[in-house]
Amino acid sequence: MQRDLFAFESQNTPVKPVNVASVPQRSLFRYPGGKTWFIPRLRQWLQGRIARPKLLIEPFVGGGIVSLTAVFEDLVDSVLMVELDMEIAAVWETIIAGKGEWLARRILTFEMTRENALRELKKEPNGLHETAFQTIIKNRTFHGGIVAAGSGFIKKGESGKGILSRWYPATLAKRIRDIDLVLGRLRFYHGDAFEVIRNYRDDRDVVFFVDPPYTAGGKNAGNRLYTHFQVDHDLLFRVCSELAGDVIMTYDNSEEVRYLAVKYGFEAKPIPMKNTHHAEMTELVIGKNLSWMMGVDRVSESSYAYKNKKYGLAKTQLV
Repeated sequence: MQRDLFAFESQNTPVKPVNVASVPQRSLFRYPGGKTWFIPRLRQWLQGRIARPKLLIEPFVGGGIVSLTAVFEDLVDSVLMVELDMEIAAVWETIIAGKGEWLARRILTFEMTRENALRELKKEPNGLHETAFQTIIKNRTFHGGIVAAGSGFIKKGESGKGILSRWYPATLAKRIRDIDLVLGRLRFYHGDAFEVIRNYRDDRDVVFFVDPPYTAGGKNAGNRLYTHFQVDHDLLFRVCSELAGDVIMTYDNSEEVRYLAVKYGFEAKPIPMKNTHHAEMTELVIGKNLSWMMGVDRVSESSYAYKNKKYGLAKTQLV
């Protein structure tokens, strides 16, 4: 039987999953694979740096909790949020363009029923702000918060509340209005992550938080969860390894990802978290230097490389 590519360096007391209820919720979105669990590590990473980062770039921003936390907790001077998905982008573009109050009032005055939601979603959106409102409805009433094609309304939901299970208009409006208070430190770009990463490749004052759709290692969750799920993970690791500034990536703990970390000279540490079904699992935090992650064992390569026909690799010694 083939041995694992990585093994733990030591066996310390296991790190417990983050209690997400203890993390301030800033995002409008509810997402499978959200990064709430990473927020305590985000603080460690950014506060532990010798020089305060001038800019944090999140190339796959999604729900944006990392970018928002970095600004609200004054961990960086400013952030650049990047998203390719048109519907998700519409929400951030609407808020950052100064239409947040319109969106907040639209949410507060909408009477949420299944019939009203269906009627609203059948409309042809009249402008970016209407697309943003429809996206919030989908994210908050569709199963798992999935807005990609093929998703549908929550059926039973929490305590049998159905589509009202995750529709909290007052909370959503408050989060939008809170974001309005820090607009001067937020920028948004609707476009390709690789383009933005390359544009800032040589800037040492920029740090990156990279959390791509999970389609590495044969995972198919990204196919269901995201409209733009196809990512060249080998290329992403390569361009990130060439950055002058620091970078942290978070990934599903798969054999292919662990191989790519070794291939491009990154360290990787496993972090326990709970998925949407409350099952405990681990994700990998990957970076150039993870010494700031105290109490977490680094994973290190064994004597066998990852075998994958995609890369044309044979079993070999890694040194």
